[in-house]
Amino acid sequence: MLEQRKVPHEVFAFDNSIRSAQEVARVTGMPPEQVLKTLVVEHDPPKGKPMLVMVPSSLEIHLKVLAANIGAKKLRMASHRDAERHTGLQVGGISALALTGGGFAVYIDETAQLFDEVLVSAGQRGYDVRLSLADLLTITGATLIRAL
Repeated sequence: MLEQRKVPHEVFAFDNSIRSAQEVARVTGMPPEQVLKTLVVEHDPPKGKPMLVMVPSSLEIHLKVLAANIGAKKLRMASHRDAERHTGLQVGGISALALTGGGFAVYIDETAQLFDEVLVSAGQRGYDVRLSLADLLTITGATLIRAL
């Protein structure tokens, strides 16, 4: 999809047993703050489609902060099983890029603005892609938000 749209990017391949974004940072040589993990977050109790939230691999999401910033009452992380069921992708390969047009609300923590480029999952375990934050925002329709 990125090639079709002529979006500058670089693909990184690594052992598909790696599921942690921090481990991806280590094996790709990217700073952990520039490697964004994609989390599947649901309303609690679940209603409607879950959302995709991208945060730096070195940080943890704060569900109360995210909920307050999107006007939700209460949020929870989707279980691995539910995340895979909702997205059709395996944990460790869940990607907003692979799910464009899938009806997911996409949020990126505002700390990503510290970098021109970020590394995100390419939609399959063992592959990540580096691209500009501006292109990631445009392609995914993501909203920058405070989630930490």
